[in-house]
Amino acid sequence: MLYCQYMQTEKISANGISLNVATAGDGPPVLLLHGFPNSHKLWSKVAPGLVEAGFKVIAYDQRGFGDSDAPPTVSSYKLNEIISDAVALLRALQVKEKVHVVGHDWGAIIAWLLAIRHPELVETLTAISVGHPMAYRFAGLEQKLKGWYIGLFLMPGIAEAVFKLNDWKALRRMAGKTGTQPAQEPVQDQIQEWIDEISRPGRLTAGFNWYRANILQLFFAQTPDCLVPTLGIYGPDPALAEEQMVTSEKYVDAKWRYERFHQCGHWIPLDKPEQLTALLINWFNS
Repeated sequence: MLYCQYMQTEKISANGISLNVATAGDGPPVLLLHGFPNSHKLWSKVAPGLVEAGFKVIAYDQRGFGDSDAPPTVSSYKLNEIISDAVALLRALQVKEKVHVVGHDWGAIIAWLLAIRHPELVETLTAISVGHPMAYRFAGLEQKLKGWYIGLFLMPGIAEAVFKLNDWKALRRMAGKTGTQPAQEPVQDQIQEWIDEISRPGRLTAGFNWYRANILQLFFAQTPDCLVPTLGIYGPDPALAEEQMVTSEKYVDAKWRYERFHQCGHWIPLDKPEQLTALLINWFNS
């Protein structure tokens, strides 16, 4: 299946499940990690530029999303399992070099933890929207208020019912805003596709299980500093305060770079693909 001229998808067994993986190009490897409620298609406007710049792109549907398996138990979505998916996938693809890891939303959290736990596998880290777990935890009142939705996501059955009410009105509203403005056109164009994907049996619950399995660990566990060069990217966001990205510098014991995007929203890979791609290429080559 081709979703653009650059990417070919295939199913690969890794860590006991089947992952839907898209790859393209040759050269230094770049691992792209999406978040909720997306799939590897989040990177469809970024991947072509990376391939043309001489990189090998690896993007996949994380467990519970897209066409990858969605195990039914909450415990199947613990961070240890999700990080192990990435490690096992790189092994299955016989990737020998260190990878440039890029993550957005939950994918950024996985990218942080992959770089922290396996620095031998990671050349650089790029975290989009979500900062270091400790920076997120200790962020101030603005972040606490913006994170109100997490309490809803932790309520089995209730969260699912609320999201499905009135033709998925809650998701449409959450996805349909930036900080204060309506969503950019690329996001509006994809909201229905996201709804179609998570409308499949068990898929919305699988997405919420990422929160249900991990929220206590993220708020109470001590996460070590990151020892690999890190680029933090932030744009106006209804769910995330800039503070939690800016203060991530305190938790990076390596080169740190911060870039703020404007006139965009939470889904920077869709809102600003050309700007993001150019920045990534510059960062990787530096």
